[in-house]
Amino acid sequence: MTDSTIQTARLGASGPEVGVQGLGCMGMSFAYGPVDAKASRQTLERALELGVTLYDTADAYGQGENEKFLSPFFTANRDNLVIATKFALSIPPDEPTRRVIRNDAPYIRQAVEASLRRLDVDVIDLYYMHRRDVNVPIEETVATMAELVREGKVKQLGLSEVTAEELRAAHAVHPIAAVQSEWSLFSRDIEANVVPAARELGVTLVPYSPLGRGFLTGSFTNADTELSSDDFRRQQPRFTGENAAANAALLEPIRAVAEAHDASPGQIALAWVQQRSAVHGLPVIPIPGTRKPSRVEENVAATRIVLTDDELALLEPIAGKVAGERYADMAFTSAGRE
Repeated sequence: MTDSTIQTARLGASGPEVGVQGLGCMGMSFAYGPVDAKASRQTLERALELGVTLYDTADAYGQGENEKFLSPFFTANRDNLVIATKFALSIPPDEPTRRVIRNDAPYIRQAVEASLRRLDVDVIDLYYMHRRDVNVPIEETVATMAELVREGKVKQLGLSEVTAEELRAAHAVHPIAAVQSEWSLFSRDIEANVVPAARELGVTLVPYSPLGRGFLTGSFTNADTELSSDDFRRQQPRFTGENAAANAALLEPIRAVAEAHDASPGQIALAWVQQRSAVHGLPVIPIPGTRKPSRVEENVAATRIVLTDDELALLEPIAGKVAGERYADMAFTSAGRE
């Protein structure tokens, strides 16, 4: 592996140092329309060359297919990267809008063994609870996850889309290294409660969809007319109909800042997220997803962009003007339960 071109940040209070930007791998085999396995493999290799060392997947992505796809890359580079995967969320193939969530102990044990097998590794570096089942006390869920740590199957624990109260309850059972939640110029709800709790507890924030699922890059303006029928974004209220048109108009300040930096709008959106670390005083490691080596290069370059106070002020109002929720059913998010 070549020398890192990006800075590093720590996962949790005692975890490993990883590149300050990770890579979301979901789209390499799931959710965003047609895939290109060769380009995705090249993307993984290029990311590692550039110092990206945190790779994020989940058992729900393609019903385990994403973990299988990533396995050869992970095993070939095992000492140079950190593997993050998740349990709890199942998406029936014949019902792509349905979510089945389980946090009970028998399911967790079944899930971790299946992920270890698909990934072909002896231990998972960071194991997330993907979504919260409110019918199972989070203390019980984390106690089971903690057993996996003691048994050597998992190194660190993470939670995704939890409230501040849930994070504190979980952390009291076993240290939580990372919380993964949506955080971008379009999605800032976690700043009210989750981010302060994470800072207080020494938990790293791992923002997913920091590019607004591609919308902030300007790569599409209406999911209904521009994306394939199997693209997950057609199910999200922000990207369709009148909401999409209203939200596309909000990109103008991002384009203006991008022009001043001779950068792309996506780079400005990423730089804004990266800068949340300094603004809020905690480690922030976004995991933008891409399937193209050129996009990885572009994304990594955003870690070197520093936005001025005036530019941050120009971007500040955007989130408050966004039309539509980030999911059709917000009950599965921290914002839906705060």
